[in-house]
Amino acid sequence: MSWTDVQTERRLPTKRPARPSEVDISYMDMSTPLSSVPLHILLALSDGPVHGYGIMQSVRERSGGTVKLGTGSLYRHLSTLIAAGLVTEVKPAASADPRRRSSYRLTARGGQALAAERDRVAALLASLNAATRRLRGSSV
Repeated sequence: MSWTDVQTERRLPTKRPARPSEVDISYMDMSTPLSSVPLHILLALSDGPVHGYGIMQSVRERSGGTVKLGTGSLYRHLSTLIAAGLVTEVKPAASADPRRRSSYRLTARGGQALAAERDRVAALLASLNAATRRLRGSSV
């Protein structure tokens, strides 16, 4: 869904954001594919609450180092995901170590977005497999 579609359908402010990352994704159709970084952040949170550095480590491990995620970029994406209701911040308990930072966890809506992305990718993979079988069959 483009910025124009979102703006028209939801009557958002007419001023276009300075960067595409500033588009309010809470209005987006869940069938719209997630981009790589938000998808990897949601995957990192799928096992339970994780602090920021843990998210960066998980993204690096799960992507085999192909997804580059710096601190500033991580927190910018987290802010967008929080605003969209896909992620929530978990504050440490008052009695906890003061050096402990906030953790983040997937919300129910975030789990739904992750499931929708899984289903979208599975359907795409099924289509690719079918096309590959057809191509192999026609070249024999």
